[in-house]
Amino acid sequence: QVQLVESGGGLVQPGGSLKLSCAASGTFFSMFTVDWYRQAPGKQRELVAYITSGGSTVYADAVKGRFTISRDNANKTVYLQMNSLKPEDTAVYYCHQKLAYDYWGQGTQVTVSS
Repeated sequence: QVQLVESGGGLVQPGGSLKLSCAASGTFFSMFTVDWYRQAPGKQRELVAYITSGGSTVYADAVKGRFTISRDNANKTVYLQMNSLKPEDTAVYYCHQKLAYDYWGQGTQVTVSS
C-alpha cells in the first residue's frame, strides 16, 4: 500500500517560486520512479517531470529550465522546485508512482496570478 501526500501549493505572482513536496509511505518508495503531473481547468492531466530510482530526471518542454525535481529517499519525499512561474502553470499538481498499481496523491493547487 502506497500513500502520496502533496503540499506546498498556493497563490504566487508571475515570476515567483514555489516548492512542492510529495511525502510517501510504502516500503519500496526508493526503488521506483516518481512523477509530477498537473491538470489545468478544462485540460487533460499532463506529465510535468519525473525522477527515476537512480536520480535521472526528465522534464516537459513547457517547464524545462524553470522546474527542478529531486528526491530524498531517506525521508521518502519528492520535491518540485518551481521558479519563474507563469500564469499557464496554474493547475492542480499531482504526485504519482506506479508500482504494481498506479498511486496518486490528492493534489495541491498552484495558482499563478497578479
